[in-house]
Amino acid sequence: MLEVLRSPSYAKLFCAQGVALLGTGLLTIALGLLAFDIAGGDAGVVLGTALTIKMLAYVGVAPVVAALTGHLPRKLVLIAADVLRAAVAISLPFVTEAWQIFILIFVLQAASATFTPAFQAVIPEVLPDEGQYTRALSLSRLAYDLEALVSPMLAAALLTVITYNNLFVGTFLGFIGSAALVIATKFPKIAPAEPAPFFERLTSGVRVFWRTPELRSLLAMNLVVATSTAMVIVNTVVLVQGLLGRPQTDVALLLAAYGAGSMVVALGLPKVLDRIRDLKVMLAGAIALPVGLVAAAIFIGMPASTGTWGALIATWFYLGAATSLLLTPSARLLRRASDVGTRPAVFAAQFSLSHACFIITYPLAGTLGALLGLPAVALVLAAIGTAAAALAWLGARRASSPAGSELAQSGA
Repeated sequence: MLEVLRSPSYAKLFCAQGVALLGTGLLTIALGLLAFDIAGGDAGVVLGTALTIKMLAYVGVAPVVAALTGHLPRKLVLIAADVLRAAVAISLPFVTEAWQIFILIFVLQAASATFTPAFQAVIPEVLPDEGQYTRALSLSRLAYDLEALVSPMLAAALLTVITYNNLFVGTFLGFIGSAALVIATKFPKIAPAEPAPFFERLTSGVRVFWRTPELRSLLAMNLVVATSTAMVIVNTVVLVQGLLGRPQTDVALLLAAYGAGSMVVALGLPKVLDRIRDLKVMLAGAIALPVGLVAAAIFIGMPASTGTWGALIATWFYLGAATSLLLTPSARLLRRASDVGTRPAVFAAQFSLSHACFIITYPLAGTLGALLGLPAVALVLAAIGTAAAALAWLGARRASSPAGSELAQSGA
């Protein structure tokens, strides 16, 4: 897998992604401490509002920015987004009111909604070989999972010698480092997009999704991922500390099991995708996730014991593995359904539409968990995931038909 790093351009871009992710991880921890410093017991409200703002920025900004910047060099777009993120990060230590957090978080996430799809869209041009591109996708998945493990440990170590406000300096350095690496990267020559009316550019990514059966299947699979991810992100701490009465370290352990499952699959997936069609692999993940949620409901409802705790760790590992099975190959579908001109818009559409699912499932997981209990909300999310997986399967059948294949090729 690491042979893909022999490409100097990709190696620099991968390192840029890594340092930016590390900075983002430090930001997440520092932001929670800042919210508590400002709002005290209402810190959860501040963080919940910030998370909602983040998702709204992701959903609303990505397609608009892709339409506005389609004629600009992608290198310039990436550098500008990193510089803006760095400026926001270095401003956060001076915040004294919650509303200031909300404004800065919107600007930061708008910049991230600019950077991420543009970054994802340039990788297929840097690595035109599909095998190399697949290995890059697995490395990217590993980077996300490792960041989730490394950032909390690094933050904990730093907080023994510095105050939390200084973590924002680490975030600033991460984004500046990312910008420097992008500047140092030699980008392939990419022709600017053909001039077109703004509305046509704004909707071009969604139109590619609508006319491509594989991408319509991906839309449904985005919802499957959102159901299981919401259960893990929103309710892990409630499960471990509220229901089971276990220590905070076990929250980290359960989340680490989820990340470990994702990493194990990401490591082995390139060889699997050499033999099995990516859509079949993703459908396996889409079917596995609701099964994992049903298992979670069963184990959560059982009396607390050492055996139950072990079963929950195994279930979270399974959910992480199934999520990686679905998410890691998804960019291959986007690459196949687009060309150089439409690729930024298609990646921006996926970024926006996938995060729109979380606007539904995050509040659902939290609200129903409080009202009905965790086993019930796991079953509700499993039911939604099952329905979405069925839609994905129907879309995949259409994609595999001769008519669907011809339509996908004409769309690209």
